[in-house]
Amino acid sequence: MLLKHLYAPFAAAFLLSAAISCNKSAGGGTPTDEDTVVRTPVVPPTAYSGYELSWNDEFNNPVIDPAKWVFETGTGVNGDFGTGQLDRATDRAGNARIMEGITGSGGGCLAITTQKERYADRDYTSARLTTQGKAAWGPGSRFEARIWPRDVRYKGQGFAFWMMPAEKPADQPSIMWPQGGEIDITEYVGSIPFHNLGSVHYAWSWENNTYQDWNHGHKGGYYTFSDQQVPAVNPGYGNWPPPAGSAAGSTGFHTYRLDWFSDRMEFAIDANVYHIHYFRDGDAFDNGVADGQDADANVTLAGKRVMKSEYSHHFSEWSPFEHKFFILLTAGVGGRDDLTYGGAIADAAVFPCTTFIDWVRVYRRL
Repeated sequence: MLLKHLYAPFAAAFLLSAAISCNKSAGGGTPTDEDTVVRTPVVPPTAYSGYELSWNDEFNNPVIDPAKWVFETGTGVNGDFGTGQLDRATDRAGNARIMEGITGSGGGCLAITTQKERYADRDYTSARLTTQGKAAWGPGSRFEARIWPRDVRYKGQGFAFWMMPAEKPADQPSIMWPQGGEIDITEYVGSIPFHNLGSVHYAWSWENNTYQDWNHGHKGGYYTFSDQQVPAVNPGYGNWPPPAGSAAGSTGFHTYRLDWFSDRMEFAIDANVYHIHYFRDGDAFDNGVADGQDADANVTLAGKRVMKSEYSHHFSEWSPFEHKFFILLTAGVGGRDDLTYGGAIADAAVFPCTTFIDWVRVYRRL
């Protein structure tokens, strides 16, 4: 899991942010005016059969669109986004801005940059952009973002494109994490540079909508960029920083996708499905057996390994993945190994660092 953050108003929740920062790779560093000289051609959104585009940001305007994005600033409700995180999120241009001329982009890009600098009470700054209060979506949607986490190359660094609940039960003032659920589409960290993790988080028990540290279910599937499938053995920390030109997620743009159906979610990168999560007990393996277990296994589909998992709707009070969620794009600095997916920041990590988001698109299934 990524960094947790106590989120309100719709989730009095420990949220997962990305355990993260960015580091300076070859050609990396802080965006400069010189980087923006060349304007790349704008590529229109893909038209998919059976879908219509319902919301998108191509990041081709000079500034971040305030009608679509909200900056979450500060350090979270408890002062460290719930995980001992070291950074302070800001709304400054040094942490998030629109850039032109990024190699491989289809127009402008949102650049989210983590800086090592003394600001207020912290030694690092970052940015967190969300659509909370602006837009939210549920089943019957396809979510895509084209992302290049260029400088995520060391332990403790990473980037997340993820979703949190925009709805709550009518009789409750808020929805607790993980009772409200969480969806991680991109969870890329420098300590596991050749893989991405696509996950859902949920609760086993309602517990009167209160947090219990044992009450956390998580189903995550890894994607190997080189093989374009789930690895035979899940990766651990290591092999960072990745060499230039290697099959790491930080070496180029990839399109990260979530297809949300009424009974399941399918996670894909560059259209390669690698994790399918079913909401009901017994659905994942088509055996019609409800056994009360959160089952998962790797299977072979179309000649590739795919993780199948099931059973995130355990209780009647709230079925999280039947409700709307909003989008987050986040970066930060991991401060603790025991709470941070990807680990605490390595001494070798170099700042500033930038992740580029070419576009974010949401489609409605017809």
